Amino acid sequence: MHATLMVLVQEGGAGGARFSVILIQLALFVAIFYFILIRPSRVAQKRHQEMQTALRRGDEVITEGGVVGKIIHVSEDRLTVKTAENTRLVVVRSKIARRLDSAAEEES
Repeated sequence: MHATLMVLVQEGGAGGARFSVILIQLALFVAIFYFILIRPSRVAQKRHQEMQTALRRGDEVITEGGVVGKIIHVSEDRLTVKTAENTRLVVVRSKIARRLDSAAEEES
């Protein structure tokens, strides 16, 4: 591949024009790939990380395993989630999928 690029660069004239077209197409491809796939994924990952760090006692959450419960104790990397009257689970903070919004539940 490098040899092909070197030949296009050394040809000059029409070859140089072809090389610039290829370079523009490659740049457009990378830009489209970035804005369609990479950037939205990073934004969603950042939002999820912020949600996990903002978890507080009393928040109702869903774990990645689908367990729904209320946070009753918070430590640096673990949360104690009350899932039933006498059931408590210790969950790693990174395994919380999402926090349930109390306003959305009241409307339902």
